[in-house]
Amino acid sequence: MTTLGSALGTAATTAATRSVVDVLQPLHTMEGEGFPVRRPFPTLQIPQLDPFLMLDQVGPVDLGPDEPKGTPHHPHRGFESLTYVLEGDIEYADSTGNRGVVAPGGVRRLTAGAGVVHSAQPTDAFRAAGGLQHSLQLWVNLPASLKGLRPSTQHRTAERIPVVRRLDGSWFKVIAGTALGVTGPFETQVPVTVVHASLAPGERAELPAPQGRNAAVYVFSGSGVVAAAEVTDGELAVLSDEGDTVRIEGGPIGADFLFLSGEPIGEPVYRGGPFVMSTPEEIEQAFDDYAADRLGRYED
Repeated sequence: MTTLGSALGTAATTAATRSVVDVLQPLHTMEGEGFPVRRPFPTLQIPQLDPFLMLDQVGPVDLGPDEPKGTPHHPHRGFESLTYVLEGDIEYADSTGNRGVVAPGGVRRLTAGAGVVHSAQPTDAFRAAGGLQHSLQLWVNLPASLKGLRPSTQHRTAERIPVVRRLDGSWFKVIAGTALGVTGPFETQVPVTVVHASLAPGERAELPAPQGRNAAVYVFSGSGVVAAAEVTDGELAVLSDEGDTVRIEGGPIGADFLFLSGEPIGEPVYRGGPFVMSTPEEIEQAFDDYAADRLGRYED
């Protein structure tokens, strides 16, 4: 953990700041066994934010005993995912033999690559007791040359993910990439920066958005300002191409932002449910391989 003074991110810099080109509303849907999801993208307005394919917010929802729900075993191929648990927990298992529990504050990266079958469920204890369920999941595309990677997983607990704290009560959790002088523990195949920024009311900060990268800021709690655009809970601020940084500010009750920037791949993207490939033929092959158990066999 790093602690810095309240002036962090507010000093004058020579870097040009990005503007907001659009503020978009999320899609509301249900996933898995029937849990509510807010999906900033993909939507009709923004099919992807290359290299990012999807961002889902599960909850927050306060559940009674036996009400927490998850996702039974299902396949993936052609991308990576980052799952960030804010409240509750997720027990994961996959066809490569990886198993574990992501507790609050923890993150798991799954590189599906050539294909994997996995599940993501609440633990028996959480399901029995109930409680607050809240998580974020981000999909990051793989270029065609890396879609055949051997599947792998990486799990870090909250204590192993760096947090920069300010004297004003704001803090910044660097999940991937480098920001505010620290580097997150997750290295995706395509370079990205992912930061959970929690800003106190009226406090400001700047985050790095290097030229050539696509970038956006999602507000998943409270309200605030991104560049000069007012944003509130559930809204996605898509940033312009020009500039090197983005300015964010907490609203009257503060705000929790998820900041994303990534190097675009610039290749065709074809989706087929849990598969993301480079051609329609590869999508068909993925379904055939799953039906024939060539993505691995899932064992309960």
